[in-house]
Amino acid sequence: MGTATNYVLGELRLFRASQDVSQDEFGRAIGYSGSHVSSVETGGRAPTEGYMTAIDNHYQTGGRYLRMLRELAHLDATPEWLREWIEIERESTTLRWFELSYLPGLLQTERYARATLAGGRFTTDEVDQIVASRLERQSVLGRGKPPQLIAVLDEAVLRRPVLDQPGLMAEQLDHLANLTAEEHVQVHIVPVDAGMYLGLMGQFIIGELPDGSRVAYADNQLSAQIVDAPADVARLAKTWEIVRGEALPRRQSTELIKDVAKSWN
Repeated sequence: MGTATNYVLGELRLFRASQDVSQDEFGRAIGYSGSHVSSVETGGRAPTEGYMTAIDNHYQTGGRYLRMLRELAHLDATPEWLREWIEIERESTTLRWFELSYLPGLLQTERYARATLAGGRFTTDEVDQIVASRLERQSVLGRGKPPQLIAVLDEAVLRRPVLDQPGLMAEQLDHLANLTAEEHVQVHIVPVDAGMYLGLMGQFIIGELPDGSRVAYADNQLSAQIVDAPADVARLAKTWEIVRGEALPRRQSTELIKDVAKSWN
């Protein structure tokens, strides 16, 4: 049973306990047997949309548990090699993200996300699942206490054309510029005239968790690597500082994004 599933079941148990009712009483209230409630809470039976809707309706939760179930479904549709990182991403208070080739997934439009998956490697259904998962991940930036996202991008990311997709890059960069107006989103661009720099060795993300610990993520064509050894994370953090030093300040970066967006019109 995955971490996300355990989290949902834990939330259901805590909610019932907060109502100070037994499993039998809870079941009667929402139209299910006590044994059904017990089976769901212990992981023996998967919660369904009907089950979650019954909880939301009876206890007037505003649809909280149905949303939770659908988020879990999106996570289940996510490639397995990304699931561990997504959990870390959701828990992080700060995300330091360097991208050499694409816009960060948390900042992509749907059209751009689909374009990154073009080329025949994935089936249509797989593309739909990955895009849905990627867009769902973006909700982390809209929650009550979002993480601080500091993204450093190579200028080539802004200027790389997407063939046969007129207007896509203008739309994407307008979206990116709008996001940079958010206090918790910083985007810095490494200009082309920076020449050769350490970041050209590859993209990575460093997530800082509430307890101050750090976990990093790096991926390639076939798989992803979660890096949690302190010495390795420290080396990536040093690389991050060097790469960040090559980038333009926040305001100048936003102006560059807006200028390049105009060039795509």
